[in-house]
Amino acid sequence: MRMRKTAAAATVVLALTATATACGGQSGTAGDKPKGEKVFSGTYKAAENVKIDSPTLKKAQQRGKIIVGAKADQPFLGFQDSDGKRTGFDIEIAKMIAADLGFSAKQIEFKTVDSNVRETSISKGQVDYYVGTYTINDERKKQVGFAGPYYVAGADLLVRKDEKSITGPDSVKGKKVCSIVGSTPLQEIKKAKYGAETTELSKYSLCVKQLLDGQVDAVTTDDAILKGYAAERPTKLKLVGKPFTDEPYGVGMNKSDKALRDAISDSLEAHIKNGDYKKAYEGTLGKSGSPYEAPKTPLPRY
Repeated sequence: MRMRKTAAAATVVLALTATATACGGQSGTAGDKPKGEKVFSGTYKAAENVKIDSPTLKKAQQRGKIIVGAKADQPFLGFQDSDGKRTGFDIEIAKMIAADLGFSAKQIEFKTVDSNVRETSISKGQVDYYVGTYTINDERKKQVGFAGPYYVAGADLLVRKDEKSITGPDSVKGKKVCSIVGSTPLQEIKKAKYGAETTELSKYSLCVKQLLDGQVDAVTTDDAILKGYAAERPTKLKLVGKPFTDEPYGVGMNKSDKALRDAISDSLEAHIKNGDYKKAYEGTLGKSGSPYEAPKTPLPRY
């Protein structure tokens, strides 16, 4: 996600990022102990003798592991607990792809990458591919390649359980709404027609903490992310349930590596077809109240 920042703003973002990183995945606990359901974690058999003319894959094979960019503070999507274990729907997608590329779960190195540096991490080869609520759009496609979409979300609003005045995006005039720096939902809610006062932080979990503490009135981002937080704290938080954008999630990778992009698209289609995708969804996002809907296949190729 991209945005122009002044040097001062960049300094603030770096400071916030450093603070959030120090907290690790535990930042997702956001102010109280979550009470969400157990999250599904599947096992996928690694393919053997994978031969794809992909520079990225060849480097991964030489090092004996694949490096996957992910989020660490999104319950049911991309989360890392205090023991270092990664769970969530995006983590399952990443594991399915890795297996089809020939890597077992033990050969996956997950690397937490914040939204504002995703393009940089991919273009510099710091990750082999990225799975982390990454919306496909034309501007990003100028910098990275995408496989997908494997899921279509929509921007929504998370509020406190006793909130009655916020009923949708048209009711946030004068309200304090939080989202992360550079996110597409943030850019949408900042439009003058909504009249919201926005707070920009480096992680969604920090926004949720401010919501729980009463510092902001709502958090906006993709409904899939918000449903995870609502499911963790059903007595404290709720989703408004009126999406106002379309956010097609893709797997990001090096723009010039078409072979890898096609291989990942093949992997996604195979797991949608064989039922792994549905099983993973129902054990993660499905527990947050979002009904299963199979992605449209075949996936776009370019």
